[in-house]
Amino acid sequence: MTTGQWMRSGLILGLFSLLAACSTVGGKGGASGIPVVKDPAPIVSGTMRPYQVRGRWYTPKEQPDYEEVGMASWYGDAFNGRPTSSGERFDMHQLTAAHKTLPLPGLVEVTNLENGRRLVVRVNDRGPFVDSRIIDLSREAAQELGMLSQGVGRVRVRYLGRAPRQGGGTILRAEGPARAPSSAPAPAPSPVPVAVVAEVASFWVQAGTFSDQGEASRIAEHLSGWVRADRNGGRYNVVVGPWESANAAEVARQSVVAKGYVGALLISGS
Repeated sequence: MTTGQWMRSGLILGLFSLLAACSTVGGKGGASGIPVVKDPAPIVSGTMRPYQVRGRWYTPKEQPDYEEVGMASWYGDAFNGRPTSSGERFDMHQLTAAHKTLPLPGLVEVTNLENGRRLVVRVNDRGPFVDSRIIDLSREAAQELGMLSQGVGRVRVRYLGRAPRQGGGTILRAEGPARAPSSAPAPAPSPVPVAVVAEVASFWVQAGTFSDQGEASRIAEHLSGWVRADRNGGRYNVVVGPWESANAAEVARQSVVAKGYVGALLISGS
């Protein structure tokens, strides 16, 4: 074989090696950097049953074409180390998330629509059970998306499929205009357009609703809150607050949940 033939053979072998390496990236929609899962973790069967939270039913199911735009929140210290719905331990320093109905564990692509930042997170928990939220991110995921200080952010969530047996979280390149060089100061994030903030003067945390006024009073005292009777009578709501911002109230809600009141709800009032 001549020298030229050896060189051509080497180039061909190099090309095949490059193609083989490229086959391990990509994914749904051919998006660069999205991990391909070749040995997916089994779906935790118990998490696919219909369940009820605060009177509302949720039905988990396979949703291969799931894509939704809405508000994301995040959770951290109050839940760190606790078991998630899938049985995994919540680690706020990993790229994970909670969703109401997607299979567990699964992978979703999350894009912050305010700054174009994108990442893939491992969905291993259920939530958030707040009407205005579509996903609850780990502290690390919120930080990478640039929404840690805001508390909430407008995002697009796209289901990618089953998660690997471990991990799966990946930081992707930003969409839209390129980010400023690392030597330049990052532009301040745009404010999240949450209309409710401009319409109400205060936010509260409702720890729960009880039929026994005495029990409600004891819980209210424990939480330094107060009891508010329903207009229809017969039910007593324990509320804590108020706070001037939804973000501060959300931090308080997580604290109330950590004390054992898992159904704590963020509410607004005048």
